[in-house]
Amino acid sequence: MSIKIGIVGATGYTGVELLRLLAHHPQAKVIAVTSRTEENIAVSEYFPSLRGFYDHLFLRHPNHIDLSRCDVIFFATPNGIAMQEAPAILAKGIKVIDLSADYRLQDVPTWQQWYHLTHASPEWVAKAVYGLPELNRSTIAKAQLIANPGCYPTCVSLPLIPLLQQNCLLSAHPIIADCKSGISGAGRKANINSLYAESSDNFKAYAITGHRHLPEIKQTLNSLQQQSGNNFVFVPHLTPLIRGMHATIYLHIDKAYDPYQLIADYYRDSSFIDVMPVGSTPETRSVRGANLCRISVQKAPQSNMWIILSVIDNLVKGAAGQAIQNMNIMFGLNESCGLTQIPLLP
Repeated sequence: MSIKIGIVGATGYTGVELLRLLAHHPQAKVIAVTSRTEENIAVSEYFPSLRGFYDHLFLRHPNHIDLSRCDVIFFATPNGIAMQEAPAILAKGIKVIDLSADYRLQDVPTWQQWYHLTHASPEWVAKAVYGLPELNRSTIAKAQLIANPGCYPTCVSLPLIPLLQQNCLLSAHPIIADCKSGISGAGRKANINSLYAESSDNFKAYAITGHRHLPEIKQTLNSLQQQSGNNFVFVPHLTPLIRGMHATIYLHIDKAYDPYQLIADYYRDSSFIDVMPVGSTPETRSVRGANLCRISVQKAPQSNMWIILSVIDNLVKGAAGQAIQNMNIMFGLNESCGLTQIPLLP
């Protein structure tokens, strides 16, 4: 079996990460790579790391390339592109995995409020499946359109899924997610805040009054336990890392439950979740370049509060790797096919 793949908008960090991972996928064949700005430039010239692996030229979509030969198309585009271009592709029966936020929120007015755009294809929002495999594996397998989750929602939601499903959190206390991300999470574009002189040797919180990933996380929390998202506090921070995401989650749990055991049991057979021994502290470098989420559960000293630590590579499990994981499920492959890379160290 060979899956014919197109990547729309492949000049960003998630695009090159898709290409890197797919190069070693035994069932994947990339047949089209597009860019609006780098038309007819060799992929290996634009990304020297891919020399010897791809002989493609960037082609222009949608007017100058026919993607109908593809079995699946990844949209690694800025928000607002997939919602315009994906419907014509979906109408041909081709599967689509969107790495932007265009189909993540099921409530269109809420999406429009947060992204300041009018949604171009609201009819497809209800048909999209939220591509968090550890939560929606069975529906992903039958989906035509996957909304690939954001990086923060992946890092925060994965450790909370087993706890919310068991309804073991004390509702009188908030869920507090204190999160840190590397610079690559801002994308591959000119931005003053991403300049080396601005981000190196620096650490800061941002979007405290509301980050675009907040309604996405709340949507997942509320789907698991109604109203839990209304008691959720999320503060993101920018760190002087290239890759990496770390979530420290503070919550209160009913004394009748053991949160470590609940999480460990839920993920016992999950290929990409590592529930670490009690007392461990996962590091971002322990997942660099790999489709892994490492989780640690600790009891706060002299308190009835629990602390959960979660780390991912924001470009892999938080984006491109998870998208390929979704592709594997959609095409009936082993979930880990092409995704067994060992993290990079140092």
